Amino acid sequence: MRHPSVSRARVAAISAGLVLALGAAACGPEDNDAKGAGGDSTPHKGGTLTVLNSEAQTDFDPARLYTSGGGNVPSLVFRTLTTRNRENGAAGSKVVPDLATDTGRPNKDATVWTYTLKKGLKYEDGTAITSADIKYGIERSFAAELSGGAPYLRDWLVGAADYQGPYKDKKGLSAIETPDSRTIVFHLNKPEGEFPYLATQTQFTPVPKAKDTGTKYEEHPVSSGPYRVVSNENDGEHLVLERNTHWSAATDSERKAYPDKIDVRSGLDSSVINQRLSASQGADAAAVTTDTNLGPAELAKVSGDKKLAARVGTGHFGYTNYIAFNPTVKPFNNVKVRQAISYAIDRSSVVNAAGGSALAESATTFLPNQKSFGYTPYDLFPAGATGNAAKAKELLSEAGYKNGLTVTLTHSNAKDFETSPEIATAIQDALKKAGITVKLQGLEDNDYRDKIHNVKTEPGFFLAHWGADWPSGGPFLAPIFDGRQIVKNGANFNNGLLNDTSVNDEIDAINKLTDLDAAAKRWGALDKKIGEQALTVPLFHPVYKRLVGSDIKNVVISDWTGVLDISQVAVK
Repeated sequence: MRHPSVSRARVAAISAGLVLALGAAACGPEDNDAKGAGGDSTPHKGGTLTVLNSEAQTDFDPARLYTSGGGNVPSLVFRTLTTRNRENGAAGSKVVPDLATDTGRPNKDATVWTYTLKKGLKYEDGTAITSADIKYGIERSFAAELSGGAPYLRDWLVGAADYQGPYKDKKGLSAIETPDSRTIVFHLNKPEGEFPYLATQTQFTPVPKAKDTGTKYEEHPVSSGPYRVVSNENDGEHLVLERNTHWSAATDSERKAYPDKIDVRSGLDSSVINQRLSASQGADAAAVTTDTNLGPAELAKVSGDKKLAARVGTGHFGYTNYIAFNPTVKPFNNVKVRQAISYAIDRSSVVNAAGGSALAESATTFLPNQKSFGYTPYDLFPAGATGNAAKAKELLSEAGYKNGLTVTLTHSNAKDFETSPEIATAIQDALKKAGITVKLQGLEDNDYRDKIHNVKTEPGFFLAHWGADWPSGGPFLAPIFDGRQIVKNGANFNNGLLNDTSVNDEIDAINKLTDLDAAAKRWGALDKKIGEQALTVPLFHPVYKRLVGSDIKNVVISDWTGVLDISQVAVK
């Protein structure tokens, strides 16, 4: 589960590391001019780009980063075997080659993937990047002292489950072979047709073994991208990047690298960030944010000013906010009770509680409404915009609750947009019309997460959210509905405790497909099949609304990240 930072909370925003996003075609500024705002939109090289953020870009080590989070700042320094297509909207949800010559060559059953590196790849010191460096970079991500990255490699690579990293195990991972300096081969435990997506994650960044300084590597990681780290103060609070003179655009068609310098300043209040971007005075005219959204009040103000409105970017990211049920807890063990709640939901009031239709789109499917996920429109329990109380009462009666029932809804007290008290109250009000009395159990955020992700303490009825590590149905459906991923003694995300053999088998069958378009269609069909069990109630997909400075050019926002792509931005 990916959680790109999103500060709207202090401003009225989204969640837990995943994202504030939405789910239609992404675009640039509100006037849909994706090239930039104000004056000549032609991008030019030079100048300094300032990034104003709430959250610091901590743990700036490719082994410790979860994908390329942090608003894409890491992707300026760390190149990987593959990367996302740096284009607007749906086109940006495709995976393309980066260090490699293609997106990977699978064997017949997609259990072996082979990559060849491009010629002429160099680090910031001019030395050649080799396949052995990528192998070593992956291996060090297994070290306990460098934890924090995505967990897939430990599960997917043959013999990697108990590997402890190169500091303890000098033998390395036999599942990764490097027959020559430009070839790297991966051996997997099972078919994984989406391995090219995984190869975009920062663990696939090359790291020269001789330059590895362990936990201090984040202070000056060796760049393979267009920028190098000049300084890193207070663990990413102030990060300064300048050009890597050994990077060549001839080997990198994705990153434009227009600015000469990038100055990332974090730890700022959300409202201050938006005020500075709005005013665009001095250096702030060439500034952007990668984690701070406009709240409802700010958006209303901006919308009334045509010049400001032209500097608002709208982003889309694969993300769903939903109600989760634990069917082992009464009365949620009765499918008709779950269906009744599905019918009773007033999505209009939920969307309003989430900031309004400009910041949230109602959802009736678990998968986000984007083609790459395999989105298949369905509404199994049609409630209309404001809920179907009559149908809900009918189902409750059939379930044995003719006189209604009382349930408890668990949520976080954090003002983080998706599990907030406002969302919970909107649900409480809607269900009351159907004869369901909802008691609210608000918990501090850490307590809330500990409770809902522990099989032993998981409540029967609670607010949840999920976002994808890459734009596909796989990382969206499998962690939530694959019965083999139920974790009884750790963090569990299969909240419905679903262990349906037919669902598990279909997940395996789709994972064998290397035709990602064909896989997407089957993910969509599986989403609908799972939805029939009413284990969740999809509520809404969030939306990014973010300002850029008046001198910013070439705004590109893909459906992969939902945020402005720094690698495309120009300031002149």
